[in-house]
Amino acid sequence: MSSAADIKKILVIRFRRVGDAVLGTALCTSLRQTFPQAEIHYLLNTHIASLYEGHPDIDKVITFDNRDDKSLFRYICRVWSIVRKNKYDVIIDMRGTVRTLLFSLFSLRTLYRIGTKKSYTFFALNHPVDNRADRSKNMIKHNLEFLKPLEEITTVRYCRDFKLYVTDNEKKIFRDYMQSSGIDFSKPIILAVVSARLEHKIWDKEKMKVVLKKIISKYDGVQIIFNYVNAERLFATAIHAEMNNHPQIFTNIEASTLRDLCALSVNCDFFFGNEGGARHLAQALNIPSFAIFPPKISKNRWLPEQGDRFAGISPDDFFSKEEQKLMSYEQRFSCITSDLVWAQLEPMLDLHLTV
Repeated sequence: MSSAADIKKILVIRFRRVGDAVLGTALCTSLRQTFPQAEIHYLLNTHIASLYEGHPDIDKVITFDNRDDKSLFRYICRVWSIVRKNKYDVIIDMRGTVRTLLFSLFSLRTLYRIGTKKSYTFFALNHPVDNRADRSKNMIKHNLEFLKPLEEITTVRYCRDFKLYVTDNEKKIFRDYMQSSGIDFSKPIILAVVSARLEHKIWDKEKMKVVLKKIISKYDGVQIIFNYVNAERLFATAIHAEMNNHPQIFTNIEASTLRDLCALSVNCDFFFGNEGGARHLAQALNIPSFAIFPPKISKNRWLPEQGDRFAGISPDDFFSKEEQKLMSYEQRFSCITSDLVWAQLEPMLDLHLTV
């Protein structure tokens, strides 16, 4: 019978986008607290790997880039090389695809090969977890269920906190940049996301402008920084232009990397805007936030620890699943009015903004 002392190396496979990987850090922290002697590796897509630099619960970040994904032969060779070199004692496949199962398939001597129970996972996993049935659970609870099989050898220390870290130097460098761009740190600062990577996830522009005007009107001297990436720049600057380039809105401060976005976030007092990766980063950095969730993105699933500090609004707040099946996507999204957003946002701003 194995024991906790036998666990020397652990591989956690995540991949996908920012939000998925950020929420996955709670599992890494749980592993660190349960197996303090173990080395924890986190497998990610290259473009998000920088977020986990300096994370105390991740010893090594292993990355796969587009070249690895496009060539099946290259992918298989890299999987084989990684598992043969490291000889993991635990593999936790949070992604659960045929491709990611190769890590377990090439590691049949690994004590714990854990992943979501699916029709095709029996040939690779020796500890499948049935964590797909209850869609009401948030993603933190969903992810932590992967640790259940490890309870047979030790008391698992479950941690529901998901965190990212910014160094003091990173924070200072970006603070200096913000000051040189016109930000006054004696007044409140809001990081706002008015656009989104996918157009259908963007809340109505006119409603967004109404809320932004209310914020500017009520909170004296408040400064709103529009965050954007690549093509989203045009959308953000267009809204600014439609608001007569209001001097309390800033579109000249750009976070060109994910590390920069983290540094920007920790220099702000509040996050507001469309749900997405930037909101996940803000919450992982403990920045109070309020997000607007589009249809088909479950607030209960993707927004853990809801309360006075982290909140959001969703069509699910107003209509049942059965009612929404009878509505178009546009009808569901349009039910989120500027008045409804303001009614929930204003008390949070009152609580968290220093005016």
